[in-house]
Amino acid sequence: MAGETGATRATGTTGTTGTTGAAAQAAPGARLVSGPGLLLVWLYGVMSVGAVSRSVYQIATEYDRAPLAYTLSAIAAVVYAFITYTLFRGGEKARRAALVCCAAELVGVLTVGTWTLMDPSAFPDATVWSDYGMGYLFIPVLLPVTGMLWLRRARR
Repeated sequence: MAGETGATRATGTTGTTGTTGAAAQAAPGARLVSGPGLLLVWLYGVMSVGAVSRSVYQIATEYDRAPLAYTLSAIAAVVYAFITYTLFRGGEKARRAALVCCAAELVGVLTVGTWTLMDPSAFPDATVWSDYGMGYLFIPVLLPVTGMLWLRRARR
């Protein structure tokens, strides 16, 4: 166009907004991993690695000892990995999926935590969510609450 400079044409900015449609669409996704969201992604990533490692080893070597506990640890690992992915990916669909998974994770932690206290004999070995995540410094019960708060805030 006649009045455009080379820099304006190259960046694709128009008017006073200074962003293109693609950049405006990327902004909501980027919001999920900024500030406290970055710490949340990091913590979910660490929990994913820990839960996957633990469950793979236990299922491969001693599954017959505590199949319920090791299966629940594997489920926790999948949930952590999915939440890590959705938080990192960003966008409104990913935010909603992560919010649902955080709520499901919290239900799982509260259910398994209560179950392990009420009937310890059902769990000859601990899961990630046993005793509300006491073996993991209660991070499994704090993480979904923090995640849901962050995801609700990121929506605005």
